[in-house]
Amino acid sequence: MHKLSRAEARRIAVRAQLLDAARPDSLLDAVHGLTLLQADPTAAVAPSAHLVAWSRIGSAYSPADLTAALAERTLIELRGMIRPAEDIALYRAEMAAWPGRGKLLRWQENLLDWVRANDGCRRDILARLDAEGPLTTRELPDTCTVPWRSSGWNNNRNLDRLLDLMVQRGEVALAGRRRGDRIWDLAERVYPDEPAVPLEEALRRRDERELASMGLVRGRSTQVEPFVGEPAVVDGVRGTWRLDPAQLDRPFEGRVALLSPLDRLVFDRKRMTDLFEFDYQLEMYKPAKQRRWGYWALPILVGDQLVGKVDATADRKAGVLRVDAIHEDIAFDEAAVGAELAELADWLGLEPVGSIAA
Repeated sequence: MHKLSRAEARRIAVRAQLLDAARPDSLLDAVHGLTLLQADPTAAVAPSAHLVAWSRIGSAYSPADLTAALAERTLIELRGMIRPAEDIALYRAEMAAWPGRGKLLRWQENLLDWVRANDGCRRDILARLDAEGPLTTRELPDTCTVPWRSSGWNNNRNLDRLLDLMVQRGEVALAGRRRGDRIWDLAERVYPDEPAVPLEEALRRRDERELASMGLVRGRSTQVEPFVGEPAVVDGVRGTWRLDPAQLDRPFEGRVALLSPLDRLVFDRKRMTDLFEFDYQLEMYKPAKQRRWGYWALPILVGDQLVGKVDATADRKAGVLRVDAIHEDIAFDEAAVGAELAELADWLGLEPVGSIAA
């Protein structure tokens, strides 16, 4: 059982997420290390995938790099996550086993029943893509005989739900986007022509890559046995963690970084609170009067500590990066954080305006 101080655990987490001083050389290197970029359209400052890449690589990164990698299929979007193309083979056996192995749970049976009830529509989609693809959702036929029912915004969105399930089944894949519309094609024309990795091996390799990208994660693996990683406890934090032993006894040199609210260093808010003792929530869904830090406030990382938040907005019409406030949780070097904000503005092609306000 490894025993870590909070500072040691934080440094392992920061280094594993490529946020220490040793920056990756390229976008592909960054995504290989992180295992994924989350595709999210919110662009109050920049879309999250671009901001995550910039925070690792620096101003040498261009959004055109991601566009090119997706077009060339060295990176592929799978269910909202952009992954290295070679990792798709780790998901193919799970797709083939959809909706699951062994005795199905009730919700799995319901999904299977709904897809079977709309098998005609599924076949129509496959036929259209085979003959004409790639196509946007609106260009595909909705011939579902049983509508999708839910109490949420997906109610009656038959094509959206069927296409998502066909992605899970490995039949279709996201081939790109056109002015925000998703473009679909047959999976065999999008995914690399590589054999599926057997399911148990694939689950283990996915778990190993996940652990390497995070450094340490809470609890035991629910995917595979035997235990992936080594057990650890963190001083002052309840429970057992899984640790990537490759992260032990390595030097640490930190830097300043501005993070996307969806950055994996902070996405698991409980892990963030336990390791960094940082108070933060994404407030874009709150009424403006209830926000403490801002619509899309960027967490500030200095070394191995999360020290505050930047309330900033990219006003592209005015050509400025508007900084309304910088909230200071832990005292930090204002000049260093200001320099990182200036780098962000320069990367965005905007002029920074505003001042630091605790």
